[in-house]
Amino acid sequence: MGRSIAVAFHLNPRLRMSLLLSAIFILTTLDALAQGGGGGFSSTDLKTGISNSLAVIMLFGFVLGIAAVIAGGFAIRRGDVDTGKLSIIGGAVIAAAPAIAYAFFKIFGLDNSSTVGVGNF
Repeated sequence: MGRSIAVAFHLNPRLRMSLLLSAIFILTTLDALAQGGGGGFSSTDLKTGISNSLAVIMLFGFVLGIAAVIAGGFAIRRGDVDTGKLSIIGGAVIAAAPAIAYAFFKIFGLDNSSTVGVGNF
């Protein structure tokens, strides 16, 4: 008689998010590599693809950081002050990560003239 077996597995939400961001990064990088136009490989296309994918990742990080700050405010309102403070500090660091990375790139001289850049903010 016909038996069907359903296979289900649970992914950790952090793992699921990292897989999603990795897929976005790979797809945008492949798109940049495919735009060579038959003329060969161009490092400018690769840098553009990586820059665009990093911009998407930074947008996700900013939204998640703001959500963590809001969750910390709600935790403080519920009376869990220690968890709320840590959540607010962590959310602020996550949301400010692009600005922190940009500051480090400026400090170490990795500006637009360098082979590694962070783009225009």
